[in-house]
Amino acid sequence: MDQIRIGAFLKALRKEKELTQEQLAEKLSVSGRTVSRWETGSNMPDIGMLIEIADFYGVSIPELINGERKSENMNQETRDTAIAMAEYSQVTAKTGRWKVIGILLAVFGLFIIVSALSVFPSESSWGSIYATLGSIMLIVGLYLIIRPLVAKCAMRLSLIFGCAVLLFGAFTLSDYIAVTQFHQVPRFRYETVYDSRNPDQLLHRTLFFTAIQQNPGTPEERVYILK
Repeated sequence: MDQIRIGAFLKALRKEKELTQEQLAEKLSVSGRTVSRWETGSNMPDIGMLIEIADFYGVSIPELINGERKSENMNQETRDTAIAMAEYSQVTAKTGRWKVIGILLAVFGLFIIVSALSVFPSESSWGSIYATLGSIMLIVGLYLIIRPLVAKCAMRLSLIFGCAVLLFGAFTLSDYIAVTQFHQVPRFRYETVYDSRNPDQLLHRTLFFTAIQQNPGTPEERVYILK
C-alpha cells in the first residue's frame, strides 16, 4: 500500500470538490491537521472513516486504497464488506473494553477482600462490610470477563452463582477456622446477642453456627462454637 499515492489521490479528490482542508475537516468532523496528514501520507484514515470518505467523494474503497479512480460507481459489495468490517471492529473494541473493566474490577475486589480480612480485627463489623463489597465487585468483574466467552445467558448466570457460592463458603469456612483454631469471634455474623442473665458472655450468630464469647476483653476470654 502506497500511502503517498493514497494521500495524493485524497488531495486530488478534495480539489475536485473545491474544498479547503479546513472545510473538508468540518464536514468529516475531524481536524484540519488530520486531513493534512492524510494527504501527505504520514497517516491514514481508519476503516470507518474510509467508508465516510468514499461516500463523500463517490468512489470505491479499492479506489481509495489503490490511490486512483477505476470506475465511476462504488462497488456495493465492497462497500458492504467494509461496513461489516467496521462494525465488527467496533464490537470487538467494545468487548475488549468491557473485558479490561472486568479484570480491573475483579482485581480491585479481590484486593478489598484481602485488605478487609487482614486490616480489620474480627470484632469489627467493617471487615465483613468491606469484604462483602469486594465480593460484589469481584463477581461483577468476573461476569464482565466471561460474558464474551460464554454465549448462553443461563450458563453465565450459573457460573456467577457458583462463584458467589464459593465465596460464601470461603467466608463461612474462614469464620469456622477463626473460632475453632484461633478463638476469634466470627466476622460474618448477622447478630450479636447480650443476655443480662449471662453478663460474662456474648452470642455471635452466623447462618450455620453460633459462637459464644466468654469473658470478652479479659485475659480469660474464650470463644467457642455452641453445640
